[in-house]
Amino acid sequence: MSVENVLKTIQENNIEWVDFRFVDLSGRAHHISLPSTEVDAETFVNGVAFDGSSIPGFRGIEESDMVMMPDPASTFIDPFTQHPTINIMCDIFTPDGERYERDPRSIAVKAEEYLQKTGIGTRANFAPESEFFIFDDVRYESGTNSASFFVDSEEAGWNTNRKEEGGNLGFKVRVKGGYVPVAPVDTQQDIRSEMSRLLEEAGMRVERHHHEVATAGQAEINFRFDTLTKTADNLLAYKYIVHNTARQYGKTATFMPKPLFGDNGSGMHVHQSIFDGDTPLFYEKGGYANLSEMALHYIGGILYHAPALIALTNPSTNSFKRLVPGYEAPVNLVYSKGNRSAAVRIPVAAVTPKGCRIEFRTPDSTANPYLAFAAMLMAGLDGIKRKINPSELGYGPFDKNIYELPEDDKANIRSVPASLEEALDALAADCEFLTEGGVFTKDFIDNYIKFKRSEAKSVAIRVHPHEYSLYYDC
Repeated sequence: MSVENVLKTIQENNIEWVDFRFVDLSGRAHHISLPSTEVDAETFVNGVAFDGSSIPGFRGIEESDMVMMPDPASTFIDPFTQHPTINIMCDIFTPDGERYERDPRSIAVKAEEYLQKTGIGTRANFAPESEFFIFDDVRYESGTNSASFFVDSEEAGWNTNRKEEGGNLGFKVRVKGGYVPVAPVDTQQDIRSEMSRLLEEAGMRVERHHHEVATAGQAEINFRFDTLTKTADNLLAYKYIVHNTARQYGKTATFMPKPLFGDNGSGMHVHQSIFDGDTPLFYEKGGYANLSEMALHYIGGILYHAPALIALTNPSTNSFKRLVPGYEAPVNLVYSKGNRSAAVRIPVAAVTPKGCRIEFRTPDSTANPYLAFAAMLMAGLDGIKRKINPSELGYGPFDKNIYELPEDDKANIRSVPASLEEALDALAADCEFLTEGGVFTKDFIDNYIKFKRSEAKSVAIRVHPHEYSLYYDC
């Protein structure tokens, strides 16, 4: 959408407010609303001022003035506001007109520009599968003298004996028994359909939705791929619509990776590919899983840099409660076709040359999508430039269930870091691939590591329910 079309949308839909949004280091959105009468073409040139010192991890109070520069292509009409409103994502600039190097969205834009400068391809496509839970009740605290959390769901397996108004009607979802059952076991068909309808109204193409494996309302809605920054914009809108639709239904949704003990967590499997114009560069008939040499090198970059990458793709202490064997968690740094126990999977069912892609299964939705997608692309491009062959480094392919391999065989397979602190150590030791072309700066990486270490410490010195305070609303 152009600036002209945004202004036309405002006029034709009697829009009263224009909501300008940006994201912080953690990927949470922030916003400032202007009356539509105060928004014109100049707004998209001059931007909207805000106080950067009030955003954790941004700027000090002595240099707090910052500017949001709206991207008209990210515009959609807000389906939840009583007063007609449109939402627009923004990049962050300094008052001098320079891109702010700690702005996550600007880093995503620079990653796309860097791809084109390399001559490897013209665009990278991304498609996240972002899972979430829909609960009926959530309570948590982390205080001086107590710490606790409690969640509940009408369909949870632990409620088979609960006394309910009108009687308990049964048909609860067993632990690990929630993958695609029909009603009455699946109680959330309509809420997912409503979420999907609103996603489509916001400009996304929804491909499917379904109940996921875990009990207590785990769900997944898939929307169609797009370019890197556009997909990150879409994921921010996706979270916003999921959270607020759940609230309208009297429920609450969370993208927290591991809100329940003893059942599957929520991941964000990220499909990705590179094109040159309309030509897919990851496809080559006859290769392993019909992958081109470029695609294999891209996989090599992802797996080689994975320990550092995971500091950006799985950036919460709670992430590592999901990344344990036995819950379909991709903890093994290998690749395979169709094998969901590998960190990198190559989908092989009903795939066309243009649909040929790789799927990095380790990430989760506590990731800031602008940073995570940019980092994955930079790792993959480094693999292509350095011709990193994943097979030569022992990364596979593994076409067996890795969890069932003999212990001696499993001992030779690299695993993901065991904690956020380990991942941050890996990032500190291996970050040069991110700074190529000035996409990430050393200042950003150092600041990010410091910011995340403080989160890890806050959990380490408290009992674990404090993680609900940090990550429930991600």
